[in-house]
Amino acid sequence: MPYQLPEQAPAQPALLTPRLALWHPHPRDHAGLVALLAPEAVRRHLGNRPTSASEEFQRLLRNAGSWALYGYGIFTCRRRGDDAVIGIAGVFHSWRGFGEGLDDVPEAGWIFAEACWGQGLAHEAMTAVLDWFDATHGPRRVACMIDGDNATSQRLAARLGFTPYAEHPDEARGVPLVLLERGQQVAAVTG
Repeated sequence: MPYQLPEQAPAQPALLTPRLALWHPHPRDHAGLVALLAPEAVRRHLGNRPTSASEEFQRLLRNAGSWALYGYGIFTCRRRGDDAVIGIAGVFHSWRGFGEGLDDVPEAGWIFAEACWGQGLAHEAMTAVLDWFDATHGPRRVACMIDGDNATSQRLAARLGFTPYAEHPDEARGVPLVLLERGQQVAAVTG
């Protein structure tokens, strides 16, 4: 039987919110991810280094891989009725490699286009994602990490029920990463 390419676009979003359609990762997302991560302002708290089409392809594959291996991952966010990628949000399976409760765990993350900041879209997306995650995977610990100088994301994390439990140094940037968790708390975070 000859190889058949996957269909060009998914039939429908996986989750809907009042303003957003959240989609599973798909090859059609690649150009949108490149555009999303191109502005320096968006990358500021992500290491603030230029990205490339190759790196965003790797991000797309990591996102799809989390879904394939663990049944949860990052959603591609679009406004309802629009095909433009405006963000990504979800709970993905992580292995950061520095322990401190961020290896081999579900990790929450979100990135939205600068034009979307201040509109509550990240909160709307992550509320839907976490509700879905808890309903489908049971209440369990979910971690996240946020730059120590990213007050906006720290406030959002607090609204979503995350509390800080540690800091991880980032010598390259001089700003520590704040490590947060929500849900079923573990007695001791192991490295």
